[in-house]
Amino acid sequence: MRTIALPLPSGHKGILPLLRERRTIRQFADRPLAIETVSSLLWAAWGVNRPIGPFGASGRTAASASNSQEIDVYVALADGVHRFDARRHRLVPAVAGDLRALAIGRGQRASVAMGAPVQLIYVADLHRLTHTRGFQEPGLHDPEVQKAYYYVDTGLIAANVYLFAASQGLACWFHNCDKPALAERLHLGPEERVLFGQSVGYPVRG
Repeated sequence: MRTIALPLPSGHKGILPLLRERRTIRQFADRPLAIETVSSLLWAAWGVNRPIGPFGASGRTAASASNSQEIDVYVALADGVHRFDARRHRLVPAVAGDLRALAIGRGQRASVAMGAPVQLIYVADLHRLTHTRGFQEPGLHDPEVQKAYYYVDTGLIAANVYLFAASQGLACWFHNCDKPALAERLHLGPEERVLFGQSVGYPVRG
């Protein structure tokens, strides 16, 4: 596996038509996504949209608690899993092998989502949440409050993915995943938490 430099994102469509078209589609065609599409998808999801945002850190396309940017997006493809490096807009190899099935919950593996070419995996880094440059409110160190923050922050990213999918006529589904298996295979640390998966690809045309 190698680091993949992503091309600059492109594309534009007004927000109101996208909100009308946003939907969950669970059936995916057996067709890969072009790297240009993956690039724009990841930038829309969680990319850097300004060099200086809240508290002096970079700004992102989705908000996070005290701009902690505690969510990592892993991209499971046929040849392996990469971590999205938003600051350099590239994919960094994480682990070889096709782990896309693990990005779908155990009870959902018979689903046609198994055929989705891209599976996003959302991981929270609690160290980043508790050591943010931003406002150090007490709740950032409370495990229950932390959950509220990283679940909301993941949802904001996933919503961006849905809107991008609507803009490109793609199928998209936000779902559970095999958390224990992914944590083991991705060699995550004790302060990292696997949260959810999201399938993206072309819809099956009837």
